[in-house]
Amino acid sequence: MAKLRLSGLNAVQRQSLVISLTAFFTGLLLIALISVLVLITVRGSAYFWPKPIYSVALTPISPPALATDQVLPQEAAPQVVTLLANVFDDEAKSEIRLKYADALNPYGAQLLVERERIKRIDLATNSAEIKLNDGRQVMAMPENVITPEGANIPLAKLPQIMDSVALISDEITKLNNQFLAPIHESLSRFDNRDVEENAPAREKLVEQFNEYQQKVDALETQRDQYKLVVSFADGQPFSIPIFTIQSVDFVSRLTVWEKWQVVIGEVFVFLTESPKQANTSGGVFPALFGTVLMVFIMTIIVTPFGVMAAIYLSEYAPNTALTAIIRVSVSNMAGVPSIVYGVFGLGFFVYTLGGSIDSLFFSDKLPAPTMGSPGIFWAALTMAILTLPVVIVATEEGLRRVPDGLKAGSYALGATKIETIVRTILPIASPGIMTGVILAIARAAGEVAPLMLVGAVKFAPALPIDGEFPFLHLDRQFMHLGVLIYDSAFHSQTDAKSASMMFATCLLLLVVVFVLNILAVLLRTRLRKRYLEG
Repeated sequence: MAKLRLSGLNAVQRQSLVISLTAFFTGLLLIALISVLVLITVRGSAYFWPKPIYSVALTPISPPALATDQVLPQEAAPQVVTLLANVFDDEAKSEIRLKYADALNPYGAQLLVERERIKRIDLATNSAEIKLNDGRQVMAMPENVITPEGANIPLAKLPQIMDSVALISDEITKLNNQFLAPIHESLSRFDNRDVEENAPAREKLVEQFNEYQQKVDALETQRDQYKLVVSFADGQPFSIPIFTIQSVDFVSRLTVWEKWQVVIGEVFVFLTESPKQANTSGGVFPALFGTVLMVFIMTIIVTPFGVMAAIYLSEYAPNTALTAIIRVSVSNMAGVPSIVYGVFGLGFFVYTLGGSIDSLFFSDKLPAPTMGSPGIFWAALTMAILTLPVVIVATEEGLRRVPDGLKAGSYALGATKIETIVRTILPIASPGIMTGVILAIARAAGEVAPLMLVGAVKFAPALPIDGEFPFLHLDRQFMHLGVLIYDSAFHSQTDAKSASMMFATCLLLLVVVFVLNILAVLLRTRLRKRYLEG
């Protein structure tokens, strides 16, 4: 009673104060979460939304001050320079950032310009954003098309000409993949066997190789003669080979519907193509594929081991001090820094276990390692060890919630312990098991540090799954969305497009984690309805 008088609040008032404080901090948490999602969504969507191109007229930097008796030559007088550029204007700053293109920088450069130097900014409706297959871009005004016949074809024929050039490129790819590549592999095998240069079989292969190579050279020569002629703001011409062009968009005169069409196309490219230009443009398909595959393999590994460990601790292990120590150790493993698991995976899985596998099964390929180098299997195994405590704790909690009466009834009907566990306890505890799997998926999908040590790279030349036997290549390195975000951060300090790609990748990673969790939650809900609600 004395404490109540000193505080000045009765029990009801104090309860109301606690409720208000908890609601306040919950509101702050929701506001922070929504702010993060809004920031990532807005900045990420800027990667897909077409940016208008402007004609910017500005004065060049003034020359150094001259002595009073010197006269500035007429040709050295400051003139107005016109550029085609994307304008990034922050009213809080005294400078405007331009991403421009000219004859000296056809693929774009950046410039900070004082506001007083800018004389005019007009929308350049005749300019286009020309995206190239290698990820670069050209901002220029398309003029005409040059064909092998040398005629200047109007721009209206550009889509048809691009389709014709695409057919030539497909034919070149077909010759390379179906004929030249197998012949080259056969010649490499002859080299490994020290087959003589004048051997009949070798000479026949060389003759076939030269024949197909001549066809490829002829097609490439024909393809290279198709060019798009463009000009910059100063009138300087520039030629772009059409086979290198991905798309031509007149972004400054697009309607809202046409802009959304461009956005849909950009999203499709983002989800289906590989990163380009040091992970600053292009798509993220290899990273998306690697992330989902690694999480899938990790889930297959960690779920049975986590469930069996939890069953032993809950149903078989005696209630002794040793068991209590094991439970505390498992719980503490969840707090170990993830980089420690990465070092463990590199030292034990890759070097020790992988090296032993190489010496036993791949000794003919040594010293080049097969399993003794970082790969997607070791990454999945390392993440399984990292998320194992989460699965064990969640599963054991689910096992504790199984009523003792159900166990006793199973025993009374003559079931053995293993039958009771498999047919009674595990089905009822399955929602708790799925909770652990959900937490493991969320943890594994967002980790970066350990993966960089055991298999994840910023660029992988091939996917872990392809059409070559054994189809699933567990020894290959892979790309991961988290590693791609980490690498993109180093290229986005001054480039707004790179920063937009980084945020777009963050948004995609959140979507992947959300979708994986939703699938697991739906499965958990189905299991709960089946076993707990009848």
